[in-house]
Amino acid sequence: MRYAETGFNLEIDLSRGNIERVETDPRLTEQHLGGLGTNAKILWDRVPPEVEPFSPDNLLIFGTGLLGGTPAVGANRTIVSTFSPQTLLMAYSMMGGFWAPELKYAGYDKVIIRGKSPSLVYLWIHNDKVEIRDASHLHGKGANDTSEAIRQELKEPKAQVASIGLAGENRVYMASIEQGRSSASRLGIGAVMGDKGIKAIAVRGTRDIHVARPPEFIDLCNEVLQYIKFRNEHPIPGVMPILAGLGSPQEMAVFDEKWHTTSFMWGNARTRRKDFWTSEIEGKWREIQESVRTRLISCYNCPMKCGAIISVPGLSTYMMKCYSKLTYTMAAYSNLDFGFKIAQQATEYGVDAFSTPQTMAFALELYEAGILTDQDMPGMPPDTEGRFFYLLDKIAHREGIGDILANGTYWAAKQIGKGAEEYAHNNIKKHEQLPLKLGMLNPIYFLMYSTGEKVNITQIEGQFPQEPYPTREEREAFVKDWFQVPDEKFKQYFLDWEPRGEHSNPYYPTVEMSCEIVDWMERMHYIDDSLGICAGLSSFPLKPPYHMHNYPKFISAGAGIEIDEAGLTQVARRNRTLLRAVNIRRGMRRADEKPPQDHWKKRFPELEAQLLDAYYKFKGWNSEGIPTKESLHELNLDYVSQDLELRGILKDEKSQGNQG
Repeated sequence: MRYAETGFNLEIDLSRGNIERVETDPRLTEQHLGGLGTNAKILWDRVPPEVEPFSPDNLLIFGTGLLGGTPAVGANRTIVSTFSPQTLLMAYSMMGGFWAPELKYAGYDKVIIRGKSPSLVYLWIHNDKVEIRDASHLHGKGANDTSEAIRQELKEPKAQVASIGLAGENRVYMASIEQGRSSASRLGIGAVMGDKGIKAIAVRGTRDIHVARPPEFIDLCNEVLQYIKFRNEHPIPGVMPILAGLGSPQEMAVFDEKWHTTSFMWGNARTRRKDFWTSEIEGKWREIQESVRTRLISCYNCPMKCGAIISVPGLSTYMMKCYSKLTYTMAAYSNLDFGFKIAQQATEYGVDAFSTPQTMAFALELYEAGILTDQDMPGMPPDTEGRFFYLLDKIAHREGIGDILANGTYWAAKQIGKGAEEYAHNNIKKHEQLPLKLGMLNPIYFLMYSTGEKVNITQIEGQFPQEPYPTREEREAFVKDWFQVPDEKFKQYFLDWEPRGEHSNPYYPTVEMSCEIVDWMERMHYIDDSLGICAGLSSFPLKPPYHMHNYPKFISAGAGIEIDEAGLTQVARRNRTLLRAVNIRRGMRRADEKPPQDHWKKRFPELEAQLLDAYYKFKGWNSEGIPTKESLHELNLDYVSQDLELRGILKDEKSQGNQG
């Protein structure tokens, strides 16, 4: 018997209309655990690097994590993987809600989609009954409206539906996949779904999931629940309120926007508005949020309430996740009521709430600079808010200038020319980033931003505090009950980390420490993304209930796979290295691994080069960031080194130091 996982994937070839239920190899679960790890293995095996994102041969994979749907708290993530039309690299995005557990209850660990449908369709998965159904009547419908229409059509109010809006149908590079209270939004995954002709995937399952040792597993779950209760009653002192607790950043539950609105960037990620936050603004924004927030909501089997149902007068009710409420507001130099209004339309169109507002602000900067003119934007309103709604419509419809902007700032700037490239400045690997601005280069953030395969800081950071505490006493109090650290040395790293100032060391943490801290944070994210656990209960927050010490117990009691901390670390390293190899095979190199030029006011090129050199060596990669034959062998990835050698990417050991 297979425990925790079902042992079956659902394979759908849209070009041929073929549907198969395929048994999986349990040895792959032992090697990669599930979720992101096995998604990456499938993409490596079945999608050659020459395949374009919009090719029928590209795969779109909806994967559940190994513990998804079990009683484990917060085990609800859907890991959606494909190749991004924006970066041309592997894309993976996490989606909460209820969809992944429902797929497990229907009897499948993954849905693997290839080919293209000749007409718009949706998939209906109801246990053994799987259908490809006509969706022509859903063409152009909003993502949430589509989900509701499908539930009514199927007469299944409990069906979980993942859908795209008009942006996905039109292959907008920043298109998302929406699922009510959560979405898979980054890297253009919704565009690939639209390219394949899939409007939605509806799932209803009524089967059981088996765990290996139920009493032990339930005891572990209760321990996590008790710790969550304790942490909720004892928020971390000394950090901003939205990060003091557990879960995703508590933007909808806690009102504290001074940090975001004064430290982050406005417009096209250029300008800090240090003097923006006043008591008058604070009072007005608090009133707006409280007036539109109907109630807080959570995902499957989770006591945290990281999202909210939003009801804006005159608009349909929708669900909002954490930071989305601010992205449009900050991009437009506007107010919070505007953010709530435009977010509703953006959710229905199905677009990423990080890339889209930056792309619209980028277009308006080009307009102000005379690079784009009235001829490019006929009928554009005179006011800023009206212009954002105008551009959102144009992008979602791929109409006029929107057809160019729909590809994101990097590709749009190349097509527009005339100096537009100077305004597309907040990209890493062609992908828009969090609108962050720091004074001094932060070594840890530099490595996370530059080298992450996610190409998105919010799926890399966590666990280690973002900045030092002002006093030694505060730091000592923090580390006193910091049992989540994988090694005691991390406590000392934090104790010795002082606020930057005239007499402090601007290069602390040191290069070696930075590599170790980044490795720890990455390790936890890769474990979460394979197990299907929400990062808000593990890899993202400070002092979480899930950590390196109890995860092996969950895997052993839940899936019947005996594993210890060292073995779990090895699996995380294997998955992380495999993703790196997938992207290396598609052409990514060291030259691509750099943060936006103006993320930090002051840069240290020599230090940055040292950091990359040290991190690559720490990971077992050569000077170009390519995993070495030796490290691949250690991780049981010999098939990867053989492929890279055949392609001339991986040279013999003597020549590796000269690559580049």
